[in-house]
Amino acid sequence: METYILSICYLIGSVSFILGLKMLSNPATARKGNLVSAAGMSIAIFGTLFFYQLNGEHLHNYGWIAGALVIGTVIGTLAARKVKMTAMPEMVSIFNGMGGLCAALISIVEFGHMTGEPEPLRLLVIVAGMVIGSVSFSGSMIAYGKLSGKVKDHSFSGQHIFNLAILAVIVVLGGFLNFGIGLSSLTLFYIILALALSYGVFFVLPIGGADMPVVISLLNSFTGIATAFGGFLYNNPVMLTGGILVGSAGAILTILMCKAMNRSLQNVLIGSFGSGATAVAGDKGPQGTYKEIGAADAAMVMGYAHKVIIVPGFGLAVAQAQHTCHELEKALKNNGVEVKYAIHPVAGRMPGHMNVLLAEADVSYDDLLELEPANEQFGSTDVVLILGANDVVNPAAENDPSSPIYGMPILQVTKAKMVIVNKRSMRPGYAGIENGLFFMPNTSMLFGDAKDVLQQLIAQIKEL
Repeated sequence: METYILSICYLIGSVSFILGLKMLSNPATARKGNLVSAAGMSIAIFGTLFFYQLNGEHLHNYGWIAGALVIGTVIGTLAARKVKMTAMPEMVSIFNGMGGLCAALISIVEFGHMTGEPEPLRLLVIVAGMVIGSVSFSGSMIAYGKLSGKVKDHSFSGQHIFNLAILAVIVVLGGFLNFGIGLSSLTLFYIILALALSYGVFFVLPIGGADMPVVISLLNSFTGIATAFGGFLYNNPVMLTGGILVGSAGAILTILMCKAMNRSLQNVLIGSFGSGATAVAGDKGPQGTYKEIGAADAAMVMGYAHKVIIVPGFGLAVAQAQHTCHELEKALKNNGVEVKYAIHPVAGRMPGHMNVLLAEADVSYDDLLELEPANEQFGSTDVVLILGANDVVNPAAENDPSSPIYGMPILQVTKAKMVIVNKRSMRPGYAGIENGLFFMPNTSMLFGDAKDVLQQLIAQIKEL
């Protein structure tokens, strides 16, 4: 009877993951989708605690399990409540790394439980889960350090070959381990573990700033795949379903973002993705003179325009100005201005960052334009207002073959009649690349904190 109840719990959990993922695809149902998935996970956990049996015995050590659950719940809740939206990419990296670490620890524990002649398939699953989970953990920790500014980009000559060599050694040693050749199994296992952790570090270290969202998506996919191996190992349908969903969704998102950045998945995997951006940028100085515009003049131009497109960037997130931006949108619409938002696929510092920010401010999903539709509409736009975005509007991606972002599709804001760029200063963006857009004849710079500037614009537009 208890086995049937446990199966039902796992079925409910698996179905809730699928429904939750479906609901997460729309901002209107995303919050509910998150709750549905969390409820399904809770049911699966409690089903395992009270109905799982092995050789007729239930789980034990309930005190340790309850203590771990309480500590994890408290830390996760406090972290999620206190984190600022600007720090969300860092928190996602930490949580993703913890998932990879859990998957690796499962493999380490199960390897220790193996006795006698190992089953080749089981050993393969254990080693694969350990390798992928370890890469996800160490890579995510480096990503966290880079996103928070604590770790700088670092690369050395021949690093791509070095990374490929580590991968090759992991595969060869994994083969030796699986066929019982050479060193003792335990020694080989821990050498592979050390190499996998090293690969995660060397693979993420050289990644350029503008490419971090793609790498975060890839690491998220790794964690899902490692979790799926754990589910296969324990014959647990909930772990298997959750891992497959996260792994496949992350892989699809990574491929789509690679296409959006005009990069190859192969370059991502060997760690050559976007490397050297900072070094190249440092060789180039300002590309001319720029025009400055005041809030009053900018408000007049926007208030009497027929169509305005807003390009949100990380500067908007830093200033926590999403709600104020929505107020500006409403003020412009009250004046009869058509307002849209142009969202680049890698805007912000993690996948979907801008969409989440704007959804938090109740911006209508119908007003959001993806890359291609936005580029089609810039030609008929009177004013483009850029709020703290740099790399995703940099024309060097289209006209400078020496630029590290050359080939990356960008928002072609220069097609608009006028471009207003809000920034705190003329410093380059996250990728460290000078932006020629700022010096173009139809571009004007509006300096200041995004929230303060938007409030000034709203006040001026209401007086028109």
